[in-house]
Amino acid sequence: MLTNLWARPASSRTPVSRLGVLAGLVAAGAIAVSTPGAADAAISSCALSSLPAQATQTVNLIHKGGPFPYPNNDGVVFTNREGILPAQSSSYYHEYTVPTPGASNRGTRRIVTGGTPLTSPPHYYYTGDHYDSFCSVTGA
Repeated sequence: MLTNLWARPASSRTPVSRLGVLAGLVAAGAIAVSTPGAADAAISSCALSSLPAQATQTVNLIHKGGPFPYPNNDGVVFTNREGILPAQSSSYYHEYTVPTPGASNRGTRRIVTGGTPLTSPPHYYYTGDHYDSFCSVTGA
């Protein structure tokens, strides 16, 4: 059973460093450590032509610099809070809505780009499930 060493008063803590505890948990397999290469390996490729037609329309708008259907949301920094995409600087990724026909809101589909220039970034990712999974888009 794991105990929270940081929640106990300092006087009752054993003299173990936090770094040592973390290293032990990693070694025991209790904590998974992700490296930038691990994120790349977990992301499959998908051809732009295999995605919904609206994804191609969104990529075309990215290349033109807009105008985007959701100007308050499209082009904003994507923070990669889920940690699925490769680790990068905080402003590396940007997200764009891929409209869902018949939806009354933005829906769950997005193109996330990585790198600059913003109108021709080196990386494009597609998610159809609101950031639960991504594929690396080829042909964008």
